[in-house]
Amino acid sequence: MQKLVLASNNAKKMKELNALLAPLGFEVIPQGELGIPEAEEPHCTFVENALAKARHAAKLSGLPALADDSGLCVAALGGAPGVYSARYAGEPKSDARNNEKLLAELGDNTDRRAHFVSVIVLVRHADDPQPLIAEGEWHGEILPTLRGEGGFGYDPLFNLPAYKQTAAQLDADTKNRISHRGQAMQQLIARLPAL
Repeated sequence: MQKLVLASNNAKKMKELNALLAPLGFEVIPQGELGIPEAEEPHCTFVENALAKARHAAKLSGLPALADDSGLCVAALGGAPGVYSARYAGEPKSDARNNEKLLAELGDNTDRRAHFVSVIVLVRHADDPQPLIAEGEWHGEILPTLRGEGGFGYDPLFNLPAYKQTAAQLDADTKNRISHRGQAMQQLIARLPAL
């Protein structure tokens, strides 16, 4: 098994990525297990934040590193919460407070279009001049109330009209296949033989 450091301590994200990468012979280790603190995310784009996180984890671990920066972009809010999705309602991070704030910001707006974005970056080492970068988008709409027990983040509000379910109601296999992160991972996996 080839070891990769995941530049995240999100247990649910870890589970999703492990399910996708384990069959390919990769062991994904969360950075927290190696005592690596979270990186700063000062940038206004997903790709810059993902790259900063991957380089940080690779530098402190000496191993190849994988980072994902993802978020929800809501049309009526000009793309917000965007890169600030995890901390939309401030610190400490809280899915419940983020969802409450999103619903308050949207109010009675009838334009409920939204999409999740995931940018995944893999660096072979901290100074990798040619990181692998993959991006996925998952389109849906924001419901006025939470629905479903699965997933995390904004999943209970993110409705998929074609499935007549929210992201929180999908089974894990379906979500891994069609989600923004799933799409980005499939792109990345297709390029992994280049490692």
